[in-house]
This record gives sequence, structure tokens and C-alpha cells, in this order.
Amino acid sequence: MKQFIAIATALAITCIAFPASAQFAKAEDAIKYRQSALFVMQQNFGRVAAMASGKAPFDAKVAADSAAVAEFAARLPWTAFADGTDKGRDNRAKAEIWSDKAKFNEYAEKTQLEMSKLAAATKTGNLDSIKSAVGAVGGTCKTCHDAFRKE
Repeated sequence: MKQFIAIATALAITCIAFPASAQFAKAEDAIKYRQSALFVMQQNFGRVAAMASGKAPFDAKVAADSAAVAEFAARLPWTAFADGTDKGRDNRAKAEIWSDKAKFNEYAEKTQLEMSKLAAATKTGNLDSIKSAVGAVGGTCKTCHDAFRKE
């Protein structure tokens, strides 16, 4: 039994210690994954932003549902920015993502935090609160894109 526990523990530690790139068969898979996650996040955030700016009719349920999806999607793409995924199909990521990983991770965390605040604001149904939260999310997205995304 001790041997089984030791093997199971070693396997668990090994799995945890693998870099994120091990989650993907190829660098192209990681790039496609992160682009897809960011697309889903953007589409759902964009729906709420359109309501906040008056470009779409306000629907509290749709806003809350979209913000919840965007909040979830905001947790997904970051592990796919692993070493070796800096080149590939339609990759608009700047090299600074990998040379200044601490700053990139800081921006990713800020995006997740602001997206959570947006999800909370949409649950209130208060359009002014939603507008404020949309502005904060938009600001974090812009800051990260300016620093880490090729045009």
C-alpha cells in the first residue's frame, strides 16, 4: 500500500510540474486554443459593452449571462502562452509576452479581476454599475493589447 501511495504521489507531482505546453500536442494547438478562448471572451464582453454604450438594447439577463461566460473565458487563455508558442499561424502575440512574463501575468490577472467585477455588476441589473465595469474591463484589455499584441 505504501508503494502505491508513493507512486500515486509521484505521478500527481509530475503532472502538476509539467509546463503548460505539455497540455498541447503542438504549439499550433496552444495558439488556436488561446485565440479561441479570447474570441469567446471578446464576443461575450462585446455584447455587454454594446448594451452599456447604448448600441444594443439593454437586457439584464443577457448581460448577466454574457458576463458570466466572459468571466469564465477570462481564466482560460493564459496557460496557452507557454514557451515555444510565440510563432505560428496568425499569431499576433508580441515577443514581450515571453520576455516580460511577470508583467503579462499581472495584466492577465487584472483582466480576470475586472471581468469578475463586471459579472458582479451585471447581476445587479444597474446599468450605471455595468457601464463603469465595462470601462474598467475595456481599459485592462487596451493596456494589455498595447503592450503585448501586434496590430
